[in-house]
Amino acid sequence: MKRLFVLLLVALALASAGCRKRTVISDRELAQIFRDAFLTNAYLNDRNVRTDSVNLYEPIFARYGYTTEDVQYTVGNFSRRKSARLSDVVEEAIALLEAEGKRYDHEVAVLDTVRKTALRETRHTLRRDSVVRVRSLRDTALLSMRFEVAPGEYVVSYAYEVDSLDRNARLQSRFWLDRRDGRRTAQQTVALRRNYREEIRRTFRVDSVHSALELHLLAFPETARQPSVTFYDLQVTHTLPEEEALAELFRRQLDTRIFADEFLHGDPRE
Repeated sequence: MKRLFVLLLVALALASAGCRKRTVISDRELAQIFRDAFLTNAYLNDRNVRTDSVNLYEPIFARYGYTTEDVQYTVGNFSRRKSARLSDVVEEAIALLEAEGKRYDHEVAVLDTVRKTALRETRHTLRRDSVVRVRSLRDTALLSMRFEVAPGEYVVSYAYEVDSLDRNARLQSRFWLDRRDGRRTAQQTVALRRNYREEIRRTFRVDSVHSALELHLLAFPETARQPSVTFYDLQVTHTLPEEEALAELFRRQLDTRIFADEFLHGDPRE
């Protein structure tokens, strides 16, 4: 803020005399000019741009229809106005900045809500089981899955519990993505612990090079023996890429009032 005033005062001090009659700018517009000058200065600071040119602020003054001489005259006029203080204008400029910041924060929050809604509404559940009990080797086939994939995000989540009747020294869950060139990628292994209920969640980001998602929730790294494992709340979901999800949400909502032409552009019958 201090640098802003230094630059403004330099601009005013170096201003040459104008050929037209000087105008006293209203306090409201002067506050808006200060706000714009502050934003310009903040932008330059953020980009590490150094400039001592007094022409930096002239386009701001011109946008409101004033010259550097008008601003100089208005600032100087405050010393002759008993009921007015330049600090009050500065406070109003700060208030304008804060209000604008809150508005942008709100707009960002709205856009984030729309984004999250689009992702949620276009999420597709590929597999869901509340309880899967594995009590024989034949049951393990229920937990081996292969999904042809499209670009987006795949999430695998479940909880498991290996009880005391299980006869295996070690159990695992194994996941990977198959590439179109035949290679595997994103391989993951989860060790399943005995007598302990644990929740597992794995995320796979898929693009056009991938062909399939392989899931083997119960695998035997050693000789397979009689299992006794229970899986809970198994779910496999696919979510579209964000841009596609937003486009799909808009397409779905075209017939609702919020996106209808009469809402956006007004009812032509009115």
